[in-house]
Amino acid sequence: MDTEPVEAAPEQAFPRSILRQRWDDLTFLHWAVEPAVVAPLLPPGTRPDTLDGVSYVGLIGFRMVGLGFGRGPGVPYFGSFWETNVRLYSVDDTGRRAVVFRSLDASRLAAVLVARATLRLPYMWSRMRLERDGDRYTYRCRRRWPGPAGATSRMVVRVGEPIADPTPLEHFVTARWGLHTRAYGRTLHLPNWHPRWPLHRAELVHLDDELVAAAGLPAPDGAPVSVLYSPGVPVRFGPPVTRGRAAQFRQSS
Repeated sequence: MDTEPVEAAPEQAFPRSILRQRWDDLTFLHWAVEPAVVAPLLPPGTRPDTLDGVSYVGLIGFRMVGLGFGRGPGVPYFGSFWETNVRLYSVDDTGRRAVVFRSLDASRLAAVLVARATLRLPYMWSRMRLERDGDRYTYRCRRRWPGPAGATSRMVVRVGEPIADPTPLEHFVTARWGLHTRAYGRTLHLPNWHPRWPLHRAELVHLDDELVAAAGLPAPDGAPVSVLYSPGVPVRFGPPVTRGRAAQFRQSS
C-alpha cells in the first residue's frame, strides 16, 4: 500500500475523540540517523519512515495542559504537567505515518501509571520544569522512575521569528498524525489531530542530554539538523486501531 502523504493540515480522520489536551511551549530538536540503526527499535509491522533516505531522532520538551477524556473537561491538577520525549519516525504496512516513542518523561506520576497500563507507552516519572527569560527557554528533566534513575536533560533554546513556509524536513518531523505502540501482543496506531503547527525558528544555546542514550539510541553527536519552537496547539486523539479496525482499551486487555 502507498505511504500516506506528509500533510501539514489534514482533516480529522476519526469520528470521535477519546482524549483531548493541549501541547504548549514545544521545542523540537532533531538529528539524522541511518534507518538501519532505528529499525530494530520499532514495533512489529512498522519500519523507519525516511526523507530522502534518512530517518530522524527527536528530543521534544513541552507542557501538557488540560488532559481530559472524550468531550469532558480537562482533569484538574493531574491533567497538566511537563513532558520530554525521545521519538522516532515510523510507517506501517498500511502506509500510515506516525511516531514511535522510545521514552516519555512526565512530571505527573498518575499520568505515567495510566499510560503505561493502558497503551504500554514507555512513560517515566521525572522531575521537570521550564524557565523562561525573554526569548530564552530552558527545559530541565531528571528521571525518577523506573530508570535509569537520575538520567537528565537540559535544553536551552532562543526562539526566533515565525516560519511562514516550513521546509520539507520541518513538515516531516512535525506533521505527524498518530503514534505506533506495541500493546497486548499487537501493534496499535493511535491517531491524533490538531490545527497546523505555528512554528518558529530557534537556536540551540546549550544541550546536556542523557535521555537519548538512555532510550537505546546513539547519543547526540554534533548540532541538531533542525531546531524548532511552537507556542502550541489543541490536540484530539481517536480510538486505537490495528490493521484498520478499532481496538478499544478494554478489548486489548
